[in-house]
Amino acid sequence: MYLNRKGKAPNQAHVGIPEGLCEEEHGREGFAGPVSHLYRTHPPTEWVKIEGPLKPRAFACAQVSMTMTPPVAARPVLMMQSQDVSLYVSYRTETMAHFVRNADGDEVYFVHQGTGRFETDYGTLPYEPGDYVVIPKGTTYRTHVDAGSSLFLLVETPEPIVVPDRGPLGQHALFDKGVLVAPELGAMESPESEGQEWEVHIKRQGDSTRVIYPFYPMDVVGWKGDLWVAKLNVRDFRPVTSPRYHLPPSVHVTFQAGGCLISTFAPRPLESDPEALRVPFYHRNTDYDEVLFYHQGEFFSRAGIQPGMLTLHPQGIHHGPQPQAVSAAKGKTHTNEVAVMIESKTPFMVRPEMAAVEIADYALSWSRR
Repeated sequence: MYLNRKGKAPNQAHVGIPEGLCEEEHGREGFAGPVSHLYRTHPPTEWVKIEGPLKPRAFACAQVSMTMTPPVAARPVLMMQSQDVSLYVSYRTETMAHFVRNADGDEVYFVHQGTGRFETDYGTLPYEPGDYVVIPKGTTYRTHVDAGSSLFLLVETPEPIVVPDRGPLGQHALFDKGVLVAPELGAMESPESEGQEWEVHIKRQGDSTRVIYPFYPMDVVGWKGDLWVAKLNVRDFRPVTSPRYHLPPSVHVTFQAGGCLISTFAPRPLESDPEALRVPFYHRNTDYDEVLFYHQGEFFSRAGIQPGMLTLHPQGIHHGPQPQAVSAAKGKTHTNEVAVMIESKTPFMVRPEMAAVEIADYALSWSRR
């Protein structure tokens, strides 16, 4: 369709919004397709009651392991899944006694807390908070946990994880592939472990196959190729920003796997133009279910969010900043947040177990009343 315009609307989106009005973006294909901007007299999230499957939800997912019986420190807990992606929380207090291999898809571990090492076919890779660890489908590995505990957000995708095309920004935008860290070869086990049996648990379509070897299975002494375990820390993520225009969340896409997008919200400067919108604009999530995992800092578009929480905003329902955040952002020059966004083109189905850690009345948290 051709461009049209009616009523009271500024010439430039996200800039010079008339006093007393709220801008809402109604678009397709995430933020890359056809779009219109609606200028309303009330925030579209200021409902007083909402019922049904599109209700926004929030979970204290860092507490999932404490609500399960028996304790589930030995395996990841499935929180929600779609045809494009499955989301787990993995809480570990000790090194895995066996190795695992996922034959269902690629995996991305995001480290929320703890330190340790991933021991893989490709060698060992240390981890710390803020790390993404990308493990290709079919890789054999286990995690070694240092003193204390480790908490991971685990993303599993049936399609391969790739770095998306950056278009006119060029292939070095957001992060140069040169900052990706590869594992180092070298045996983890001591000579005393020789002669013992080792187990590899292979996951396929929800079932587990147990393979037992009479030797230590991490016996790779060399490898080459372009399929390997890789690590990226959020410190090395360099957000794209604009001083005069609030860019959409799609500019922060870090990894892609078919209909799944994984984005990183990292500390960054806010818009300096006094007329520019400085918080995320209201939108309807028309083509993607949107999940946000809050890692650390202060998420600038809303209050009441703590590290380790996770929110779900389904397709078709409005989403945007708390009204109080719009005015609060005017006095800030930078964001101080680290959050991971996972978007799915197909709807998420939340597991019943998540009800035990759901945040009550989250859907009403945008109201100014």
